[in-house]
Amino acid sequence: MEFEIGPKNRFSLGLKELWAYRELFYIFTLRDIKVKYKQTVLGFLWAVLQPLLLALTFSFFLGKAISTTANMQMPYELFAFSGLVLWGIFSTGLNNAGNSMVANANIIKKIYFPRLIIPVSAVFVGLFDFAMAFSVFLLYCLFNSVQLSVHAFWLIPLSVVLTGIATMGAGALLAALNVKYRDFRYIIPFLIQFVLFLSPVIYPLNISPSPSLQYLIALNPMTAPLELFRASFSLTELNPTPILLSVCSSLFFFGLGIYYFKKTEDYFADLA
Repeated sequence: MEFEIGPKNRFSLGLKELWAYRELFYIFTLRDIKVKYKQTVLGFLWAVLQPLLLALTFSFFLGKAISTTANMQMPYELFAFSGLVLWGIFSTGLNNAGNSMVANANIIKKIYFPRLIIPVSAVFVGLFDFAMAFSVFLLYCLFNSVQLSVHAFWLIPLSVVLTGIATMGAGALLAALNVKYRDFRYIIPFLIQFVLFLSPVIYPLNISPSPSLQYLIALNPMTAPLELFRASFSLTELNPTPILLSVCSSLFFFGLGIYYFKKTEDYFADLA
């Protein structure tokens, strides 16, 4: 007699099943963090040095030009550092999630568990790096007398949640595509760099006088998290239109990524 263990409904998110296997989130996330920083001299400091050094580099070469063009009301190094701190969740999570199914092929072929746990756990590694970098960012704000708005501080966790949603959706989609088409192993790093320059990470949303281009940038899922995150310590008013466009785009990619992942997960063990 043969028994086949599999997901009950391939087109649902399966929250009950994910909750039943919740310990695997911790196990996979902790394992990936240990592997990432194993045998490194600086260890967890790399999570801080990467956004900090990039912010200093962009400030040195582009800071004055962008500040003048966009008439910025805050120091450019603060603007760039805040954007790169939040961007780390997306870039790290997308890279890890996109390659996660192929990297865990041996486990997938041996036992059954909700496959969605693997790319989601990979995104959690990016959240760990954010926690490290954000603590240094708070020290930077304190040292430079940057006042965080008490009334708008809730925008920080909201921006992190929106970033996580955008990363999980895109990460699940790329993870499923990478199983079948190994070309995505090489496309993912290029895609991350491409999206970086299409996101208001190192430049403000109003850098272009063209409203059409601003709305095009607003369709980026990372636009809303970046704008909300910076609103917690800046006095500028938020424009709700690009925020709503970005949130809708993020939810669209989240739904598309989860749907495609659940639809194709049956053959992961055969192709991984």
